[in-house]
Amino acid sequence: MNGRAKEADNVQEQINGSWYAARLRVRYQESDQMGVVYHANYLNWFEIGRTEMIRQMGYTYRKMEEQGLLLPVTGLDVKYHKPARYDDEIIIFTRIAAFSGLRLNYEYDIRRMSEEPDEHMAIGERVWSADEPLPGERLVTGSTQHVWVNGDWKPVRLDKAASELYSALEKVWLSGKG
Repeated sequence: MNGRAKEADNVQEQINGSWYAARLRVRYQESDQMGVVYHANYLNWFEIGRTEMIRQMGYTYRKMEEQGLLLPVTGLDVKYHKPARYDDEIIIFTRIAAFSGLRLNYEYDIRRMSEEPDEHMAIGERVWSADEPLPGERLVTGSTQHVWVNGDWKPVRLDKAASELYSALEKVWLSGKG
C-alpha cells in the first residue's frame, strides 16, 4: 500500500460530534417476562439511530444500496448502565465518531425520557451540539465500526463511489470538530 492510500484509510476520530436523535417507545415484544428490554434489542436501536441520522442528513440507506453501497458492522461496543422497560419513551442519540473514505464509526447514547413536557421538544428535528447536555436518563452507550463495501463485499472508497454522500457525511463530521 502506498503512502497516499495508507493516509486515505486513516480514520480520523473526534470526541465532540453533533448528536442526532430518533424517538421510539419500548414495545412489549422487546421486553422479557420481567418487563426489561432484552439486551440484544439495543443493537437494533443502534441501527435505528444510524438510519435516522442518515435520513435527517437528507439521504437514505435505500439510496445508498441503490448506488451499490453497503455499510456492514465490523465492530461493536456496548455498555449497559440501566435497563429500559416496557412502554418507556426512548431517545437514541447518534453521532459520527470517526470518518474516512473507507470507514465510518458511530457513537450512541440511549436515554429514557421523563414525563416532563420540556423533554418532548422536537426530537428528530434538531441536532444537539457536543457541549449541550443530552436530555433524559442514560441507559446504554456504545459504538459501532463500519467499512464501505460494494455488492461483492469488496472495500470501496466512498469519496469516489458516492461523492454526494461523502460530502454530506464529511460536513456533519467537520461541523462537530472544535
